[in-house]
Amino acid sequence: MTLNPVVTVTQKQLYDLLLNVAIARPVFIWGQPGIGKSALVQEFAAQVGLPCVSLLGSQLAPEDLIGVPQIIDGTSRFCPPRMIARSEPYCLFLDELNACSHEVQKAFYSLIHERRIGEYVLPAGSIVIGAGNRAQDSAIVKPMSSALLNRMVHVHLKVSHRDWLEWARESDIHPLVVEYIQNRPDHLWSAPPKHEEPFSSPRSWHMLSDLLKEYGKGMPSDETLLVLAYGTLSPHHAGQFKAFIKQIHSKYQLTALLKGDASWPYKPEDRDVLYFLSQSFRAHLLKNLPQDKGMVTGHHKELSYRAKALLKELAAINLEMAQMVVAKHEDSEDGEGGEGLPGWFMIEVIRDLPRIVDKQEREALKSK
Repeated sequence: MTLNPVVTVTQKQLYDLLLNVAIARPVFIWGQPGIGKSALVQEFAAQVGLPCVSLLGSQLAPEDLIGVPQIIDGTSRFCPPRMIARSEPYCLFLDELNACSHEVQKAFYSLIHERRIGEYVLPAGSIVIGAGNRAQDSAIVKPMSSALLNRMVHVHLKVSHRDWLEWARESDIHPLVVEYIQNRPDHLWSAPPKHEEPFSSPRSWHMLSDLLKEYGKGMPSDETLLVLAYGTLSPHHAGQFKAFIKQIHSKYQLTALLKGDASWPYKPEDRDVLYFLSQSFRAHLLKNLPQDKGMVTGHHKELSYRAKALLKELAAINLEMAQMVVAKHEDSEDGEGGEGLPGWFMIEVIRDLPRIVDKQEREALKSK
């Protein structure tokens, strides 16, 4: 099933929704692979004080749910498995529900709608939550029957870098991973490729963090870092992470650039660092320059003036990268659509850049 959700929720919004809705009706969470659906449900269950029992739909057969028949007093009775047939309320998490066969889907009908399997009824206060990936994410999924689809409340989870960064700081994620995502929040997730290749997701960044932490306070060699990055992230993001680490080890930092304490790297061997800094520079402007000119303060004016000078210097080194900074990107990697720099800033760039060039050339002549 290809889904194009009209409304999406972040991790925090989903938590609040589950708190109020899941008690009343089963909830199904749609979302891309690796964005934390399973972890969020398990965390939610722990927060409300319920044990969480997870069933993986792709690995279930109908008898795993309804159990096997036994003869009791001359009549047969199906006995559901012990992990399901509990006496105390719990959270039943049906992970990859839309990856199970149609026979298993039918076995879920009464469990989801009536909270029972055969003669066994879930204890009062129990919660049923399902989750699954989407067909457009190259995941193994099967069409969900309309009868099953109509038995649940459907929500679509999206990646939120703000929620993830807040979680990462509390969860001891490697500081280099946190700092990278702070600089490039758009790299937290990338669309799964159509062929066999790693891709970036909150889960893959978590994996990279775990691998880096295994090296303690030191860092792996450049060759090993490449293996780790390209083994967990999309190729583009892996290359940018490598450039980020190279930038950390060198004198080139965005903060220093903005303060005027450093210049753009210009050597051919530093081209990957230049590209990363250019991308980070654009992200910084998008984050810190208001779209509405009426909200511009003295700080914004100082940033815009410095930004115009940096754009001029960057264009002298690599015109294509300077154009990339100011261009409006129609489609971002997360599929949410691109955004451009504020219109008032772009007008100033067109108006003031020649003046800045003349001033810098005069200052260069004086210094000779």
